[in-house]
Amino acid sequence: MSIPATMRALQQTSFDGPQDLRLISDAPVPSPGPGEVLIRVTAAGVNFLDLMQSRGTSAGGPQPPYLAGIEGAGEVISVGEGVSGVERGAHVIGAGIAGGAFAEYVVLPAAGAVPVPAGWADEQALGMVVSWPTALAALKPLGLIEAGQTVLIHAAAGGTGQAAVRMAKHYGATVLAAASPDKHEVVRALGADHVLDARSADIEAEVLRLTDGAGADLVLESVGGATLEASLAAARRVTGRVVVYGLAGGEAAVTNWDLVYKHQVHLIGLNIGILIQSAPQIFGEVMTEMFQLLAAGVVGPGQPTVHPLAEGPKVLAEIEARATVGKLALVP
Repeated sequence: MSIPATMRALQQTSFDGPQDLRLISDAPVPSPGPGEVLIRVTAAGVNFLDLMQSRGTSAGGPQPPYLAGIEGAGEVISVGEGVSGVERGAHVIGAGIAGGAFAEYVVLPAAGAVPVPAGWADEQALGMVVSWPTALAALKPLGLIEAGQTVLIHAAAGGTGQAAVRMAKHYGATVLAAASPDKHEVVRALGADHVLDARSADIEAEVLRLTDGAGADLVLESVGGATLEASLAAARRVTGRVVVYGLAGGEAAVTNWDLVYKHQVHLIGLNIGILIQSAPQIFGEVMTEMFQLLAAGVVGPGQPTVHPLAEGPKVLAEIEARATVGKLALVP
């Protein structure tokens, strides 16, 4: 396959959000460096991190103008120096914090390129390297979930939340899932034991009522803002864990005074990119477990809502407005 010199792509031109995400037709097609692969993108996953980068609120994010999109799936068409185990023509899914996946071609680290499972369309694999490992890492190596425990999952109707609900049920946990009312049926169908109104100011009280005053053993927190305070209050004293992996509702302040005198819980931060870099052994265990869950049918081919590349700004705006459900994809 001949590789063109230029391509269509979505370029973020400022830190003013999705309104300044523009479709261009003359972006240079990148070349893979050592340890990298070039893929022809057939589907790109849309993640909350893409929105954060567009607002300049992601630590270490790219500076505008940049080509957006951290997650892409497609066909390997060129490999860089030193790459082994990834062949041209293979279909893979991968992610790169530097972006570039909202395009017709993207360069990805070869070490993190995961084969698309046999029989799956490329878009069905979106989530395998971002949403699913995040949910699994939050539940198992960090959250230490066990059968019989109770887990509160915020943003349960999103891509990561839906995976977390399925996995937590598989591990024998009682699942309390928080979502906006119009998404409750989606979450209930995933097997959640109790569905809570994410917009309620009384989530803490509801969790305590459902747990006979004990609180949740584990809270998966991706909302931030006032919800972080509610999550700390809803966790079981002393042994409860709160794993924080997102801040869709903004930053929140937690002091040492809070942890000593108000919320005596285990507070754990999770960034899947940092986990991959700093604790590759743990990430390897997560991926091994994830493929076991795939083999067991706990998670399976995704069914993302697919939009054409040009609708990227609209999709990110809907994510910001919390008007989306499940995994979202853009196709060039």
